[in-house]
Amino acid sequence: MAVWFIRSVNIGHHLKEKLGLLGVLNNSLQHHYCRDPDAISSNSAYIFSIRRFESTKAQQQLHSMYEDDDQNQVLDFPGGRVMLTPEMGFISETPEQRVKCYRVLDDNGQPIMSSSFPEVNKELAIKMYRDMVTLQTMDTIFYEAQRQGRISFYATSTGEEAINIASATALTINDIVVPQYRESGVLLWRGFTMQEFANQCFGNKADNGKGRQMPIHYGSKKLNYFTVSSTIAEQLPQAVGVAYSLKMDRKDACVITYFGDGGTSEGDFHAALNFAAVLDAPVIFFCRNNGWAISTPTSEQFRSDGIVVKGQAYGIRSIRVDGNDALAVYNAVKEAREMAISEQRPILIEALTYRIGHHSTSDDSTKYRSANEIEHWRMVREPVTRFRKWVQWNGWWTEEDESELRSSVRKELLHAIQVAENVEKPPLADLFTDVYDHPPSNLYEQERSLRETIKRHPQDYPPNVPV
Repeated sequence: MAVWFIRSVNIGHHLKEKLGLLGVLNNSLQHHYCRDPDAISSNSAYIFSIRRFESTKAQQQLHSMYEDDDQNQVLDFPGGRVMLTPEMGFISETPEQRVKCYRVLDDNGQPIMSSSFPEVNKELAIKMYRDMVTLQTMDTIFYEAQRQGRISFYATSTGEEAINIASATALTINDIVVPQYRESGVLLWRGFTMQEFANQCFGNKADNGKGRQMPIHYGSKKLNYFTVSSTIAEQLPQAVGVAYSLKMDRKDACVITYFGDGGTSEGDFHAALNFAAVLDAPVIFFCRNNGWAISTPTSEQFRSDGIVVKGQAYGIRSIRVDGNDALAVYNAVKEAREMAISEQRPILIEALTYRIGHHSTSDDSTKYRSANEIEHWRMVREPVTRFRKWVQWNGWWTEEDESELRSSVRKELLHAIQVAENVEKPPLADLFTDVYDHPPSNLYEQERSLRETIKRHPQDYPPNVPV
Protein backbone atom coordinates (compact mmCIF):
# COMPACT_ATOMS: atom_id res chain seq x y z
CA MET A 1 0.00 0.00 0.00
CA ALA A 2 1.66 3.18 -1.18
CA VAL A 3 0.44 5.66 1.43
CA TRP A 4 3.15 8.32 1.52
CA PHE A 5 3.49 10.70 4.46
CA ILE A 6 5.74 13.75 4.40
CA ARG A 7 8.08 12.91 7.23
CA SER A 8 9.54 15.15 9.91
CA VAL A 9 12.70 14.49 11.91
CA ASN A 10 12.91 14.68 15.69
CA ILE A 11 16.64 15.36 16.08
CA GLY A 12 16.70 14.87 19.83
CA HIS A 13 15.20 11.38 19.67
CA HIS A 14 17.39 10.54 16.66
CA LEU A 15 20.55 11.38 18.58
CA LYS A 16 19.56 9.35 21.60
CA GLU A 17 18.70 6.32 19.52
CA LYS A 18 21.95 6.50 17.52
CA LEU A 19 24.26 6.92 20.51
CA GLY A 20 22.36 4.86 23.08
CA LEU A 21 22.41 7.77 25.50
CA LEU A 22 18.82 7.43 26.65
CA GLY A 23 19.62 4.43 28.84
CA VAL A 24 22.76 6.08 30.17
CA LEU A 25 20.81 9.20 31.05
CA ASN A 26 18.09 7.24 32.85
CA ASN A 27 20.60 5.20 34.85
CA SER A 28 22.44 8.36 35.84
CA LEU A 29 19.23 10.02 37.02
CA GLN A 30 18.09 6.89 38.92
CA HIS A 31 21.44 6.62 40.70
CA HIS A 32 21.31 10.27 41.71
CA TYR A 33 17.74 10.27 42.95
CA CYS A 34 17.68 6.88 44.66
CA ARG A 35 19.97 8.44 47.24
CA ASP A 36 17.59 11.38 47.72
CA PRO A 37 13.96 10.59 46.65
CA ASP A 38 12.71 14.01 47.78
CA ALA A 39 14.97 15.65 45.25
CA ILE A 40 12.73 14.44 42.44
CA SER A 41 9.97 16.86 43.40
CA SER A 42 12.20 19.69 44.59
CA ASN A 43 14.77 19.71 41.82
CA SER A 44 12.75 19.47 38.60
CA ALA A 45 14.78 22.35 37.17
CA TYR A 46 17.96 20.40 37.91
CA ILE A 47 16.60 17.33 36.09
CA PHE A 48 15.81 19.51 33.11
CA SER A 49 19.29 21.01 33.09
CA ILE A 50 20.88 17.53 33.23
CA ARG A 51 18.81 16.42 30.25
CA ARG A 52 19.73 19.54 28.33
CA PHE A 53 23.39 18.92 29.18
CA GLU A 54 23.19 15.29 28.06
CA SER A 55 21.46 16.37 24.86
CA THR A 56 24.31 18.80 24.12
CA LYS A 57 26.86 16.16 25.01
CA ALA A 58 25.17 13.72 22.64
CA GLN A 59 25.31 16.25 19.83
CA GLN A 60 29.00 16.83 20.44
CA GLN A 61 29.71 13.09 20.28
CA LEU A 62 27.75 12.78 17.07
CA HIS A 63 29.62 15.71 15.57
CA SER A 64 32.95 14.02 16.26
CA MET A 65 31.80 11.06 14.14
CA TYR A 66 31.81 13.24 11.05
CA GLU A 67 35.56 13.71 10.67
CA ASP A 68 35.30 14.95 7.08
CA ASP A 69 33.12 17.92 8.01
CA ASP A 70 34.72 21.31 7.66
CA GLN A 71 34.02 22.84 11.06
CA ASN A 72 33.99 26.30 9.54
CA GLN A 73 30.99 25.28 7.40
CA VAL A 74 28.82 24.02 10.25
CA LEU A 75 26.91 25.96 12.88
CA ASP A 76 26.13 24.15 16.11
CA PHE A 77 22.68 25.40 17.03
CA PRO A 78 20.01 24.22 19.51
CA GLY A 79 17.91 21.65 17.71
CA GLY A 80 20.57 20.47 15.27
CA ARG A 81 23.56 21.33 13.10
CA VAL A 82 23.08 23.85 10.31
CA MET A 83 25.31 23.84 7.25
CA LEU A 84 26.79 27.23 6.34
CA THR A 85 27.28 28.54 2.84
CA PRO A 86 28.90 31.65 1.34
CA GLU A 87 26.19 31.72 -1.36
CA MET A 88 23.08 33.76 -0.60
CA GLY A 89 19.83 31.99 -1.51
CA PHE A 90 16.20 32.29 -0.51
CA ILE A 91 13.85 29.36 -0.14
CA SER A 92 11.30 29.58 -2.93
CA GLU A 93 7.78 30.56 -1.95
CA THR A 94 6.41 27.79 -4.15
CA PRO A 95 7.70 24.24 -4.65
CA GLU A 96 8.63 22.98 -8.09
CA GLN A 97 5.84 20.42 -7.82
CA ARG A 98 2.69 20.34 -5.73
CA VAL A 99 2.44 17.60 -3.12
CA LYS A 100 0.79 14.56 -4.66
CA CYS A 101 -2.68 13.42 -3.64
CA TYR A 102 -3.17 9.79 -2.53
CA ARG A 103 -6.00 8.03 -4.35
CA VAL A 104 -7.20 4.41 -4.71
CA LEU A 105 -10.37 4.65 -6.83
CA ASP A 106 -10.78 6.68 -10.01
CA ASP A 107 -13.82 8.86 -10.69
CA ASN A 108 -15.73 5.81 -11.98
CA GLY A 109 -15.15 3.81 -8.81
CA GLN A 110 -12.57 1.52 -10.40
CA PRO A 111 -9.32 0.66 -8.57
CA ILE A 112 -6.33 2.41 -10.09
CA MET A 113 -4.12 -0.20 -11.73
CA SER A 114 -0.97 0.61 -9.77
CA SER A 115 -2.71 0.91 -6.40
CA SER A 116 -2.53 -1.67 -3.65
CA PHE A 117 -4.51 -1.37 -0.45
CA PRO A 118 -5.67 -3.55 2.46
CA GLU A 119 -8.67 -5.69 1.70
CA VAL A 120 -11.98 -4.20 2.81
CA ASN A 121 -14.39 -7.09 3.25
CA LYS A 122 -17.99 -7.17 2.09
CA GLU A 123 -19.53 -6.57 5.52
CA LEU A 124 -17.41 -3.49 6.21
CA ALA A 125 -17.84 -2.06 2.71
CA ILE A 126 -21.64 -2.42 2.80
CA LYS A 127 -21.88 -0.80 6.24
CA MET A 128 -19.73 2.08 4.98
CA TYR A 129 -21.96 2.54 1.96
CA ARG A 130 -25.20 2.25 3.94
CA ASP A 131 -24.02 4.93 6.37
CA MET A 132 -22.94 7.22 3.52
CA VAL A 133 -26.42 6.94 2.01
CA THR A 134 -28.01 7.46 5.44
CA LEU A 135 -25.97 10.61 6.02
CA GLN A 136 -26.88 11.89 2.56
CA THR A 137 -30.59 11.23 3.16
CA MET A 138 -30.51 12.72 6.65
CA ASP A 139 -28.99 15.92 5.30
CA THR A 140 -31.67 16.22 2.63
CA ILE A 141 -34.57 15.72 5.03
CA PHE A 142 -33.27 17.94 7.84
CA TYR A 143 -32.46 20.65 5.31
CA GLU A 144 -36.06 20.48 4.10
CA ALA A 145 -37.29 20.57 7.71
CA GLN A 146 -35.41 23.83 8.26
CA ARG A 147 -36.88 25.32 5.09
CA GLN A 148 -40.32 24.39 6.42
CA GLY A 149 -39.59 26.31 9.63
CA ARG A 150 -39.59 23.23 11.83
CA ILE A 151 -35.97 23.66 12.98
CA SER A 152 -33.96 26.87 13.12
CA PHE A 153 -30.70 25.90 11.42
CA TYR A 154 -28.88 23.10 9.60
CA ALA A 155 -25.59 22.43 7.77
CA THR A 156 -25.16 19.51 5.40
CA SER A 157 -22.18 17.27 4.61
CA THR A 158 -23.19 16.92 0.97
CA GLY A 159 -20.12 16.02 -1.07
CA GLU A 160 -18.13 15.14 2.05
CA GLU A 161 -19.76 11.84 3.02
CA ALA A 162 -16.59 9.84 2.36
CA ILE A 163 -14.60 11.99 4.78
CA ASN A 164 -17.16 11.37 7.51
CA ILE A 165 -17.77 7.67 7.19
CA ALA A 166 -14.40 6.45 5.93
CA SER A 167 -12.41 8.27 8.60
CA ALA A 168 -14.76 6.98 11.31
CA THR A 169 -14.34 3.43 9.99
CA ALA A 170 -10.58 3.59 10.50
CA LEU A 171 -10.91 4.57 14.18
CA THR A 172 -11.94 2.65 17.29
CA ILE A 173 -14.57 3.68 19.81
CA ASN A 174 -11.77 4.45 22.29
CA ASP A 175 -10.37 7.13 19.99
CA ILE A 176 -11.68 10.55 20.91
CA VAL A 177 -13.32 12.79 18.33
CA VAL A 178 -13.07 16.57 18.63
CA PRO A 179 -15.21 17.76 15.70
CA GLN A 180 -15.97 20.99 13.93
CA TYR A 181 -19.63 20.98 12.76
CA ARG A 182 -19.70 18.87 9.59
CA GLU A 183 -18.84 15.46 11.05
CA SER A 184 -22.26 14.07 11.94
CA GLY A 185 -21.38 10.98 9.90
CA VAL A 186 -18.69 10.08 12.44
CA LEU A 187 -21.37 10.01 15.13
CA LEU A 188 -23.65 8.02 12.84
CA TRP A 189 -20.96 5.37 12.38
CA ARG A 190 -20.41 5.15 16.13
CA GLY A 191 -24.07 4.41 16.81
CA PHE A 192 -25.82 7.74 17.31
CA THR A 193 -29.42 6.99 16.35
CA MET A 194 -31.76 8.83 14.01
CA GLN A 195 -33.88 9.69 17.01
CA GLU A 196 -30.91 11.21 18.83
CA PHE A 197 -30.07 13.34 15.79
CA ALA A 198 -33.67 14.53 15.58
CA ASN A 199 -33.90 15.24 19.32
CA GLN A 200 -30.84 17.47 19.13
CA CYS A 201 -32.02 19.38 16.07
CA PHE A 202 -35.40 20.02 17.70
CA GLY A 203 -33.85 20.79 21.10
CA ASN A 204 -36.33 18.74 23.08
CA LYS A 205 -36.16 17.21 26.54
CA ALA A 206 -34.43 14.08 25.22
CA ASP A 207 -31.56 16.08 23.68
CA ASN A 208 -28.18 15.35 25.30
CA GLY A 209 -27.52 19.09 25.40
CA LYS A 210 -30.88 19.88 27.00
CA GLY A 211 -31.81 22.16 24.13
CA ARG A 212 -29.04 24.64 24.90
CA GLN A 213 -27.10 24.15 21.65
CA MET A 214 -28.13 25.24 18.17
CA PRO A 215 -29.03 22.40 15.75
CA ILE A 216 -26.22 20.09 14.47
CA HIS A 217 -24.07 20.90 17.50
CA TYR A 218 -24.09 17.28 18.57
CA GLY A 219 -22.18 15.68 21.42
CA SER A 220 -22.01 12.28 23.07
CA LYS A 221 -19.90 11.39 26.07
CA LYS A 222 -20.84 7.74 25.60
CA LEU A 223 -19.41 7.74 22.06
CA ASN A 224 -16.29 9.82 22.92
CA TYR A 225 -17.49 12.67 20.73
CA PHE A 226 -16.90 16.17 22.09
CA THR A 227 -19.81 18.60 21.76
CA VAL A 228 -19.56 20.83 18.70
CA SER A 229 -18.70 24.49 19.16
CA SER A 230 -19.27 27.11 16.47
CA THR A 231 -16.05 29.01 17.15
CA ILE A 232 -13.70 28.29 14.25
CA ALA A 233 -10.53 26.30 15.12
CA GLU A 234 -10.90 26.66 18.89
CA GLN A 235 -11.21 22.87 19.14
CA LEU A 236 -7.68 22.29 17.81
CA PRO A 237 -5.62 23.24 20.90
CA GLN A 238 -8.19 21.43 23.02
CA ALA A 239 -7.69 18.28 20.95
CA VAL A 240 -3.95 18.43 21.55
CA GLY A 241 -4.53 18.73 25.28
CA VAL A 242 -6.82 15.71 25.23
CA ALA A 243 -4.25 13.75 23.20
CA TYR A 244 -1.50 14.64 25.64
CA SER A 245 -3.66 13.35 28.51
CA LEU A 246 -4.04 10.04 26.65
CA LYS A 247 -0.27 9.91 26.30
CA MET A 248 0.26 10.58 30.01
CA ASP A 249 -2.21 7.81 30.88
CA ARG A 250 -0.55 5.46 28.35
CA LYS A 251 -3.86 4.82 26.60
CA ASP A 252 -3.96 2.73 23.42
CA ALA A 253 -5.91 5.45 21.65
CA CYS A 254 -5.54 8.75 19.84
CA VAL A 255 -7.53 11.92 19.20
CA ILE A 256 -8.81 13.02 15.81
CA THR A 257 -9.91 16.60 15.28
CA TYR A 258 -11.61 17.96 12.18
CA PHE A 259 -11.52 21.45 10.67
CA GLY A 260 -11.97 23.22 7.35
CA ASP A 261 -9.50 25.03 5.14
CA GLY A 262 -10.72 28.35 6.53
CA GLY A 263 -9.76 27.22 10.02
CA THR A 264 -6.09 27.21 9.03
CA SER A 265 -6.22 31.01 8.91
CA GLU A 266 -6.91 31.08 12.63
CA GLY A 267 -4.13 31.40 15.18
CA ASP A 268 -5.43 28.36 17.06
CA PHE A 269 -4.47 26.15 14.09
CA HIS A 270 -0.83 27.22 14.21
CA ALA A 271 -0.65 27.10 17.99
CA ALA A 272 -2.15 23.62 18.02
CA LEU A 273 0.27 22.20 15.45
CA ASN A 274 3.28 23.56 17.30
CA PHE A 275 1.85 22.41 20.64
CA ALA A 276 1.30 18.89 19.30
CA ALA A 277 4.71 18.61 17.62
CA VAL A 278 6.66 19.76 20.66
CA LEU A 279 4.78 17.44 23.03
CA ASP A 280 4.61 14.51 20.57
CA ALA A 281 0.87 14.24 21.17
CA PRO A 282 -1.01 11.35 19.50
CA VAL A 283 -3.48 13.50 17.56
CA ILE A 284 -4.66 13.40 13.95
CA PHE A 285 -5.39 16.80 12.46
CA PHE A 286 -7.92 16.17 9.68
CA CYS A 287 -8.46 19.13 7.37
CA ARG A 288 -11.44 19.15 5.02
CA ASN A 289 -10.11 21.32 2.22
CA ASN A 290 -13.41 21.74 0.39
CA GLY A 291 -12.42 24.81 -1.59
CA TRP A 292 -14.56 27.35 0.24
CA ALA A 293 -14.67 28.87 3.73
CA ILE A 294 -18.27 30.02 3.39
CA SER A 295 -17.78 32.50 0.53
CA THR A 296 -13.99 32.81 0.73
CA PRO A 297 -12.11 30.62 -1.79
CA THR A 298 -8.84 28.94 -0.88
CA SER A 299 -7.01 31.34 -3.20
CA GLU A 300 -7.84 34.07 -0.69
CA GLN A 301 -7.05 31.94 2.37
CA PHE A 302 -3.42 31.09 1.62
CA ARG A 303 -0.77 31.13 -1.09
CA SER A 304 0.95 27.92 0.00
CA ASP A 305 0.45 24.52 -1.60
CA GLY A 306 -2.70 23.87 0.37
CA ILE A 307 -2.55 22.73 3.99
CA VAL A 308 -0.36 19.63 3.79
CA VAL A 309 2.88 21.64 3.57
CA LYS A 310 2.10 23.45 6.81
CA GLY A 311 2.61 20.23 8.74
CA GLN A 312 6.22 19.89 7.66
CA ALA A 313 6.89 23.47 8.73
CA TYR A 314 5.94 22.50 12.30
CA GLY A 315 7.68 19.11 12.22
CA ILE A 316 4.55 17.03 11.69
CA ARG A 317 4.24 14.06 9.34
CA SER A 318 1.60 14.84 6.73
CA ILE A 319 -0.34 13.45 3.78
CA ARG A 320 -2.70 14.75 1.10
CA VAL A 321 -5.56 12.44 0.20
CA ASP A 322 -8.50 12.44 -2.21
CA GLY A 323 -11.34 13.22 0.18
CA ASN A 324 -13.95 11.91 -2.27
CA ASP A 325 -12.33 8.47 -2.38
CA ALA A 326 -13.65 6.51 0.60
CA LEU A 327 -10.99 3.80 0.37
CA ALA A 328 -8.15 6.33 0.20
CA VAL A 329 -9.48 8.19 3.25
CA TYR A 330 -9.94 4.93 5.15
CA ASN A 331 -6.39 3.75 4.37
CA ALA A 332 -4.79 7.08 5.21
CA VAL A 333 -6.59 7.50 8.55
CA LYS A 334 -5.93 3.88 9.52
CA GLU A 335 -2.22 4.31 8.84
CA ALA A 336 -2.17 7.70 10.57
CA ARG A 337 -3.83 6.23 13.65
CA GLU A 338 -1.24 3.46 13.84
CA MET A 339 1.63 5.95 13.64
CA ALA A 340 0.03 8.38 16.10
CA ILE A 341 -0.33 5.68 18.76
CA SER A 342 2.71 3.47 18.20
CA GLU A 343 5.14 6.34 17.61
CA GLN A 344 3.37 8.88 19.85
CA ARG A 345 3.32 11.64 17.26
CA PRO A 346 0.85 14.02 15.60
CA ILE A 347 -0.24 13.51 11.98
CA LEU A 348 -1.76 16.04 9.58
CA ILE A 349 -4.16 14.89 6.84
CA GLU A 350 -5.38 17.24 4.12
CA ALA A 351 -8.41 15.79 2.34
CA LEU A 352 -9.24 17.43 -0.98
CA THR A 353 -13.01 17.43 -1.39
CA TYR A 354 -15.78 19.83 -2.36
CA ARG A 355 -18.75 21.26 -0.48
CA ILE A 356 -21.58 20.58 -2.93
CA GLY A 357 -24.22 21.99 -0.60
CA HIS A 358 -24.50 25.50 0.77
CA HIS A 359 -22.36 26.31 3.78
CA SER A 360 -25.52 26.18 5.90
CA THR A 361 -29.17 27.08 5.68
CA SER A 362 -28.08 30.70 6.22
CA ASP A 363 -26.04 30.68 3.01
CA ASP A 364 -26.71 30.85 -0.73
CA SER A 365 -23.52 29.61 -2.37
CA THR A 366 -24.70 30.51 -5.89
CA LYS A 367 -23.94 34.13 -4.96
CA TYR A 368 -20.19 33.46 -4.97
CA ARG A 369 -19.64 30.36 -7.14
CA SER A 370 -21.10 29.19 -10.41
CA ALA A 371 -23.83 26.60 -10.70
CA ASN A 372 -21.71 24.82 -13.33
CA GLU A 373 -18.90 24.35 -10.83
CA ILE A 374 -21.26 22.81 -8.28
CA GLU A 375 -22.89 20.57 -10.88
CA HIS A 376 -19.53 19.31 -12.12
CA TRP A 377 -18.59 18.06 -8.67
CA ARG A 378 -22.07 16.62 -8.12
CA MET A 379 -22.06 14.64 -11.37
CA VAL A 380 -18.40 13.71 -11.86
CA ARG A 381 -16.70 13.51 -8.45
CA GLU A 382 -19.49 12.80 -5.97
CA PRO A 383 -18.14 10.35 -3.33
CA VAL A 384 -21.26 8.28 -2.60
CA THR A 385 -21.78 7.36 -6.24
CA ARG A 386 -18.09 6.55 -6.67
CA PHE A 387 -18.07 4.17 -3.71
CA ARG A 388 -21.34 2.58 -4.79
CA LYS A 389 -19.78 1.74 -8.17
CA TRP A 390 -16.90 0.00 -6.43
CA VAL A 391 -19.23 -1.99 -4.16
CA GLN A 392 -21.33 -2.99 -7.17
CA TRP A 393 -18.18 -3.88 -9.14
CA ASN A 394 -17.39 -6.37 -6.35
CA GLY A 395 -20.88 -7.90 -6.71
CA TRP A 396 -21.95 -6.81 -3.21
CA TRP A 397 -24.79 -4.43 -4.10
CA THR A 398 -27.82 -4.39 -6.41
CA GLU A 399 -30.44 -1.91 -7.58
CA GLU A 400 -32.97 -3.64 -5.33
CA ASP A 401 -30.67 -3.13 -2.32
CA GLU A 402 -30.36 0.54 -3.25
CA SER A 403 -34.10 1.13 -3.52
CA GLU A 404 -34.84 -0.68 -0.27
CA LEU A 405 -32.13 1.18 1.65
CA ARG A 406 -33.17 4.67 0.58
CA SER A 407 -36.84 3.95 1.25
CA SER A 408 -36.25 2.51 4.73
CA VAL A 409 -33.87 5.29 5.79
CA ARG A 410 -36.32 7.95 4.67
CA LYS A 411 -39.17 6.34 6.63
CA GLU A 412 -37.02 6.03 9.76
CA LEU A 413 -35.96 9.66 9.57
CA LEU A 414 -39.46 11.01 9.02
CA HIS A 415 -40.70 8.99 11.99
CA ALA A 416 -37.84 10.28 14.18
CA ILE A 417 -38.70 13.87 13.25
CA GLN A 418 -42.36 13.38 14.07
CA VAL A 419 -41.47 11.94 17.47
CA ALA A 420 -38.89 14.64 18.25
CA GLU A 421 -41.34 17.38 17.31
CA ASN A 422 -43.86 16.16 19.87
CA VAL A 423 -41.49 15.68 22.80
CA GLU A 424 -41.76 18.53 25.30
CA LYS A 425 -38.95 21.06 25.59
CA PRO A 426 -36.49 21.07 28.53
CA PRO A 427 -37.68 22.98 31.60
CA LEU A 428 -36.62 26.57 32.15
CA ALA A 429 -34.48 25.57 35.15
CA ASP A 430 -32.11 23.63 32.86
CA LEU A 431 -30.77 26.93 31.56
CA PHE A 432 -29.01 27.45 34.88
CA THR A 433 -27.62 24.00 35.66
CA ASP A 434 -24.51 21.94 34.85
CA VAL A 435 -21.99 24.77 35.14
CA TYR A 436 -21.45 25.21 38.87
CA ASP A 437 -21.59 22.64 41.66
CA HIS A 438 -23.18 25.35 43.80
CA PRO A 439 -24.64 28.13 41.61
CA PRO A 440 -23.49 31.62 42.62
CA SER A 441 -25.92 34.29 43.77
CA ASN A 442 -25.83 36.20 40.47
CA LEU A 443 -27.08 33.09 38.63
CA TYR A 444 -29.99 32.75 41.05
CA GLU A 445 -30.75 36.42 40.45
CA GLN A 446 -30.79 35.91 36.67
CA GLU A 447 -33.20 33.00 36.98
CA ARG A 448 -35.48 34.99 39.28
CA SER A 449 -35.45 37.96 36.88
CA LEU A 450 -36.28 35.71 33.90
CA ARG A 451 -39.23 34.13 35.69
CA GLU A 452 -40.60 37.55 36.63
CA THR A 453 -40.28 38.70 33.01
CA ILE A 454 -42.20 35.65 31.80
CA LYS A 455 -44.99 36.37 34.28
CA ARG A 456 -45.26 39.95 33.02
CA HIS A 457 -45.18 38.96 29.32
CA PRO A 458 -46.53 35.40 29.05
CA GLN A 459 -47.66 35.96 25.47
CA ASP A 460 -44.02 36.34 24.36
CA TYR A 461 -42.85 33.08 25.93
CA PRO A 462 -43.11 29.72 24.07
CA PRO A 463 -46.05 27.82 25.55
CA ASN A 464 -44.37 24.41 25.01
CA VAL A 465 -41.42 25.15 27.36
CA PRO A 466 -42.17 24.19 30.99
CA VAL A 467 -41.66 27.05 33.42
